[in-house]
Amino acid sequence: MITRVTGTEDLLDLRLYNFLISTAKKHFESFNFNEIRTPIIEYTPLFVHSLGEQTDVVSKEMYVFLQDQEKSVCLRPEMTASTIRACFENRVERFPWKVFSFGPMFRRERPQKGRLRQFHQFNVEIIGAQSIMHDAHLIKMLDTLFSKSLQLEHYVIKTNFLGCLNDRQTHKAALIDFLNQHSASICETCQKRKDANTLRVFDCKNAACQKLYTTAPFIIQHLCTGCSDEWTALQDQLRLLGVNSIIDNALVRGLDYYQKTVFEFSSNQLGSQSAFCGGGRYHLGKEVGATEDYQSVGVGIGIERVLMLLELIQDKLTLENPQRLHMIIPMTTAQDTLGLLLAHELRRENLACDIILDKASATNMMKKANKMSAAWVLLIGETEQQQNTVMLKNMMTGESTPVKQDELIKKLKANT
Repeated sequence: MITRVTGTEDLLDLRLYNFLISTAKKHFESFNFNEIRTPIIEYTPLFVHSLGEQTDVVSKEMYVFLQDQEKSVCLRPEMTASTIRACFENRVERFPWKVFSFGPMFRRERPQKGRLRQFHQFNVEIIGAQSIMHDAHLIKMLDTLFSKSLQLEHYVIKTNFLGCLNDRQTHKAALIDFLNQHSASICETCQKRKDANTLRVFDCKNAACQKLYTTAPFIIQHLCTGCSDEWTALQDQLRLLGVNSIIDNALVRGLDYYQKTVFEFSSNQLGSQSAFCGGGRYHLGKEVGATEDYQSVGVGIGIERVLMLLELIQDKLTLENPQRLHMIIPMTTAQDTLGLLLAHELRRENLACDIILDKASATNMMKKANKMSAAWVLLIGETEQQQNTVMLKNMMTGESTPVKQDELIKKLKANT
């Protein structure tokens, strides 16, 4: 048997998924964010220039192939760069541009719980967000989505501040000096990151490295006056908005475009891949060919990981129930045409229905209707056909009632 590709999954029951999508969309729209859609395939340099050539995503996780033997294209690994490209290519003039989108992303990672090769994300961006208050507003909006609309409880919000480019250069020099002093104690991955992407050493999962890095110099110790004031203002604003967050000095996120604010929402109910939402402030524009960079803030929400949390509490969620199914059972082939015409009438009246056309015993056809969770069964035999009636059976109570065909729709609607 041919199986699905490792790192992908089949969703056969979409009720929880649809609940999450519709709830999140309504929530973002209530904050005046507009939905957009971008292609899942982009030119590879879009991500190389925006994410950074040394990031794990670019260096080893993208699905890349050639178009016309010349231009390299790839399946998108994230959506921020695509949103920035769409903004400038389509000459958006209204800023801040507040948009959201959702769909599949692709990364060649080692599949594990909460990490797929084809995964889905919500992406929320404020392009042209000058004030640091946008960051606080975005984090508050997300906290409200998760705690109120989705009723999640067991999560924490982590924040950090990466400063401006000058701050990062000052901190990088201090951090490299620290790493050189402890070179014999750090793992092979951190040895490589030390020179290529220094801040990423804080992402290391090696226990010995994690312990060592608690004594490393952190970037908030090297903030300039302006960045220090913004960091203080952000923390004050989050407190005033009632957002409970903790400062995580090791939180850096994995992409080069982040500057200043970074944040994550994480839950210990997800295991080692605990983050289900993360983002921050960035400057992008020139990397995708625009004439200038725009201060922006955005976030990615892992749909699969949020679904894992929702599955734990789905009993208390109000999920949209499917329409009550009306199952039509013609007892013999002589009643098939009447059954099909009746199904057409029900659907014209927006009543969900199906029809059993493969004949079996009456008992087996009723069992089939029951397995399909039919609320009502409409039996049509020779007698019903001659008398222009339908035997209507309530599958909940077991009660059967003959109903005139011209009165059937009214009867069904009264019980819907």
